[in-house]
Parts: sequence; C-alpha cells; structure tokens
Amino acid sequence: MGAIVLPRRPEQRHWLPLAALITGAIGGALLLRNANPYAAHSVLPPCPFHALTGLYCPGCGSTRALYSLLHGDLPQALAMNPLLVIALPWVALMALHAAGWRLRVLEPLLRSIERPLPWLVVLLGYALLRNLPFAPFTLLAPH
Repeated sequence: MGAIVLPRRPEQRHWLPLAALITGAIGGALLLRNANPYAAHSVLPPCPFHALTGLYCPGCGSTRALYSLLHGDLPQALAMNPLLVIALPWVALMALHAAGWRLRVLEPLLRSIERPLPWLVVLLGYALLRNLPFAPFTLLAPH
C-alpha cells in the first residue's frame, strides 16, 4: 500500500531534470532567504507583465509568496499567491514522478494532474479571476 516503486536500472531514472530542479530550488531558496522582495530597493525584479499592463499574471506575487513560505509565514504567502502555495506540493510530486520516483497509490492522481490542459485552464482562469475588481476575487490579487 503506497509503496514507492523505483526504476530497476539507473538509466531509467531521469536524473538530469531532477538534479537541475533541486539545484535551482536550493539556489532560489538561498537567494530568497537573503533578499527581501518586500523591501523598497530589492535586488529581485518586479513582475514585468504587471509593470507593462497593470494586470496580475498567474505568477504575480510568487516571489513574495515563496519568501514568506521560507520565513514560515503561511498566511502572508497565501495573501501573495494562493494558487502557488496550493500547487507547490503537486508540482513537487510531478517532478519526482517525472524523475522516476513513483508512489503506486498516487499513480491515478498523477496521471490526471500531469495533463497540460487542466493546468492551462486553471492558470488562465486564475489570471482572469484575480484581475476582477470586486470581492471575493480581489482576495486573489497580491496584497
């Protein structure tokens, strides 16, 4: 029940993408641990889409949400980008699955969440909803 199924041969594992993902995550975490995106003159850039259009993209607030998560502030992370906070565990599971580390009990779920069309619908819908200027949708905008 829920056993991890590992590939038998090392060549079956997709180590390079997983290693790149882990390296990027560690580098990003170290950067966010030391660079405050809430500061007035932060070294971290603002969202270029928001700067050009004044609209929130699905990723707006992600840097501040990740910073808040790294500093243990879940409510503030949810205030910045709730979709990112909710999606992080699923993205981690998909990355492990793509690298060949599989949980049998999660196979049906992973097959459904790895399809790109639902993600596209969620991201576009989220982008639309977080730009609506009335409650409760204003809660989706970074604040």
